[in-house]
Amino acid sequence: MQYPPVGKINDDKTKLIKEHLYLVDIMVGRMVTQVPSFMNRDDMQSAGMLGLLDAANKFDPSKNILFKTFAEYRIRGSILDEMRKLDWFSRSLRDKHNRISRAVSDLENKFGREPEEFEIAHELDVSLEDYHRMLGQVSHLGCVSLNETLDQSDEGRSFLDTLEDKRESMSPGSRMENEEMTKVFAEILETLNEKEKIVISLYYYEELTQKEISDVMSLSEGRVSQLHSQALIKLKSKLANRLS
Repeated sequence: MQYPPVGKINDDKTKLIKEHLYLVDIMVGRMVTQVPSFMNRDDMQSAGMLGLLDAANKFDPSKNILFKTFAEYRIRGSILDEMRKLDWFSRSLRDKHNRISRAVSDLENKFGREPEEFEIAHELDVSLEDYHRMLGQVSHLGCVSLNETLDQSDEGRSFLDTLEDKRESMSPGSRMENEEMTKVFAEILETLNEKEKIVISLYYYEELTQKEISDVMSLSEGRVSQLHSQALIKLKSKLANRLS
């Protein structure tokens, strides 16, 4: 991975980078538990630095948004891009993820309500224990899931876009569209069961780690990971259906 020549970045951008280097460590710390073992901290640090450099190059103060907010978004995106380049989840895991997604969607259409875990397991023709094991195996897909684009335009929307407050940097039309998306997403969140809602809230809004969430909820980290995976699969299915 090569860095762009620092000499090409003016003094203001160099200052921004130096003052916000700590963000790379923070973002790596937040995301390190979400990546597979073969992607180490050095890989994440390198990708995060590229994201910070990209943020410094593209930052526009006139848009009335804090550089810290902009840089965090770019750093996270750069790490996720590196994950995709490494193709860090296997075809078999993708297949399992897609099987669960289809099962959830089919059961929602069949019952007209949120399916219970045992019903999803039955639809997959596996035991509840095996279903939980599958959720644990695909848990690392959660990080990508919230950043997956939901439409095919250049400005494609993602799950993460609905969680972040970008109103200051938006045009009036885009602001209205984002507010509508946020409203839709909030409605979909309410369809999750109570434990799933708590996990999503603590993880993405309060930015707690899975270990911290497990302490708050008095659950094992493995169970928190399962609830996280299941919630994201449900959100993706529901939100994609609403957008289509």
